Amino acid sequence: MSARPPVGITMGDAAGIGPEIIVKACAQGLKAPAVVYGDADTMRRAAALLGARLDIAEIGAVSQASGDPGRIDVIPCTPPLPAGLPPGRVSAAAGRAAYDCLCAAIDDAQAGRIRAIVTAPLNKHSMHLAGIDQPGHTEILAERSGTADFAMMLANDELRVLLVTIHMPLAAVPAAITAQAEARAMRLADRACRQMGIERPRIAVAGLNPHAGEDGKFGREDLDIIAPAIAEARAAGLNVSGPWPGDTVFMRARRGEFDIVVAQYHDQGLIPVKYLGVDQGVNVTVGLPFVRTSVDHGTAFDIAWKGMADHASLVAAFDLALAMTP
Repeated sequence: MSARPPVGITMGDAAGIGPEIIVKACAQGLKAPAVVYGDADTMRRAAALLGARLDIAEIGAVSQASGDPGRIDVIPCTPPLPAGLPPGRVSAAAGRAAYDCLCAAIDDAQAGRIRAIVTAPLNKHSMHLAGIDQPGHTEILAERSGTADFAMMLANDELRVLLVTIHMPLAAVPAAITAQAEARAMRLADRACRQMGIERPRIAVAGLNPHAGEDGKFGREDLDIIAPAIAEARAAGLNVSGPWPGDTVFMRARRGEFDIVVAQYHDQGLIPVKYLGVDQGVNVTVGLPFVRTSVDHGTAFDIAWKGMADHASLVAAFDLALAMTP
């Protein structure tokens, strides 16, 4: 075993590509020891599908992890999944297992037994079938860890984007744009960049409305809420500017003018990152008492269990977790 605790990887939805990309990443070789929270038989089937020469070992606790790069240590967190679980289809059993595995990893991260959490994708519909009423990973992580101030950040080699609002209807976004929400997002953006080794992050805030409201012509939120929040953040010492028009601020950040962009709503921030390619994108939940990174894609049911899934985003998420826990 390494002197550092291993990284915990959650298997995600067993009917999706999570097991495959974990096997592929482990077969390629990870830069630090890891344990998988999941179902050992599912992981064995994924290894067999891919012809991976890896030993899949079921262990009872993180302390039993071997650190052997030729072995995947799996911590079972849920009743064994059926061998005939249909690939690429929603399933209450897979949804419950994905949730249980995530919760077990959160508890171990809280206790300091793992270095960080890296999550493979889960399926929200499958979770809902299992009676779990949560919109996604981010909210489960925050609720289970008792975190009130948190945010979603997407990052790749060219952009970092943090969201003020996450999973909500677009019609509900304007009411959620408050001075408190803006201040929290800017503070968390600064924290995330510092965790990534940037000493004085340059934070750009995207406007909510076209042209950042154009002095109130296209909406008052930018003028009345976002701009004063930026002024207060600057007075508190943050290196923040804006609100900048959303149609140009991401381009400016990509060119190196800013270290991170605070976006007002889900699609405003995620479309520019995902347009650059999901293979290197990483999802980071900022504000938690531990580091959590994730792939920047879903369960990909259309290609699940066909050996086609690309594991690059999982490797990128794993490497970023290491960088944020030096």
